[in-house]
Amino acid sequence: MTLLEKIKTKKALVGVIGLGYVGLPLVIEFCRAGFNVTGFDVDERKVEMLERGESYIRHIDSSILVNEVNGRFSATADCSLLARMDCILICVPTPLNKNREPDMRFVFNTGRTIAKTLRKEQLVILESTTYPGTTDGDLRQILEASGLKAGEDFRLAFSPEREDPNNKNFSLRTVPKVVGGLTPACLAAAKALYDHVIDKTVPVSSTKVAESAKLLENIYRSVNIALVNELKICFDRMGIDVWEVIEAAATKPFGFQPFYPGPGLGGHCIPIDPFYLTWKAREYEFNTRFIELAGEINTAMPDYVVSKVMEALNEQGKHVKGSKILLLGLAYKANVDDERESPSYRLMEKLEHMGAKVSYNDPYIPSIRPTREYAKFAGRRSAEISADFDLILIATPHDEYRKIDFAALGVPVVDTRNVVKQKGEFLFKA
Repeated sequence: MTLLEKIKTKKALVGVIGLGYVGLPLVIEFCRAGFNVTGFDVDERKVEMLERGESYIRHIDSSILVNEVNGRFSATADCSLLARMDCILICVPTPLNKNREPDMRFVFNTGRTIAKTLRKEQLVILESTTYPGTTDGDLRQILEASGLKAGEDFRLAFSPEREDPNNKNFSLRTVPKVVGGLTPACLAAAKALYDHVIDKTVPVSSTKVAESAKLLENIYRSVNIALVNELKICFDRMGIDVWEVIEAAATKPFGFQPFYPGPGLGGHCIPIDPFYLTWKAREYEFNTRFIELAGEINTAMPDYVVSKVMEALNEQGKHVKGSKILLLGLAYKANVDDERESPSYRLMEKLEHMGAKVSYNDPYIPSIRPTREYAKFAGRRSAEISADFDLILIATPHDEYRKIDFAALGVPVVDTRNVVKQKGEFLFKA
């Protein structure tokens, strides 16, 4: 039976490498579609939890793993089992290094691991966001070190993830999925696989087009968020509420899409992906000035927020040094437990460097997990919201915070997300 026949009859064994916010939803959808799936992860804690039917992602209930996945799914850290898989999906991180350049070690090391057991009639798909040319260049070269040729002996494709944690309007299945293959046969195999779990697949002419489409999506958001972030500072000096301006502009039924300011960018995509294209463009002697300017504006937003904290404390006759500050929200977006690249970490770091005593509250993150960039914060626990602080800084618009009577606390509040609707001298918008 050929690979395509196995996929079409759901006899293909699917392997998903990386069981985080991208990989685990894929596992669930393939199991729901009737495939047998093996999940691979180097984090043995995750593997053990999944084997017990326990979810470590808030918006994925453990009941789903027990009732909809159990029996078709197994998790493992044993990469030798990749040899048994017919389709291998790579869902590992693609962060930036300290110089804001692509850190591709997770993708490339995964490729080397796959190459050790790669066999004919396997399909390898990269889902991790990356620069154009990764799949048909770097990854292809790594996989072909096995002695097999991409497009002939095995299939190779790229299909970018479009995961938006806890989005009630869209699910993995209902969001159209772009797919690009190294060859027509590669595209056919990848499209056939995704057609089982996605309502609409969007085939494109190459892996480079698919890689570029993902970058464009996130650069578009980055640039527009930078625009409203810059306008927020400008309008603040003019005594104009940028949130009211956006609300008014959004009533136009054409030619305008609202974007909203914040304390900086968070999540694994928007703060990172634009720099993948910026880095790659230098190879072609091209400077992506617009993208880099947007990055500069967004990266500088925590400094603006800190200046507002200083202003609010000054109104109380206090200094940042020695002040007790409660930061509301560690997650990068509302109502999720995902704190990847969250600007809250930058705010904590900057304020503590100035001598403040910073606590945090987040109903979805009871304690801070170890991260590559902010390991020093690991183990801190969420504090109670009270009047025992010199200032409250709202960084994430969780629904729970919208129900609080901040005026009654008698503490100055710096609101970066337009959460507080009450008006008064206690409120400072940032």
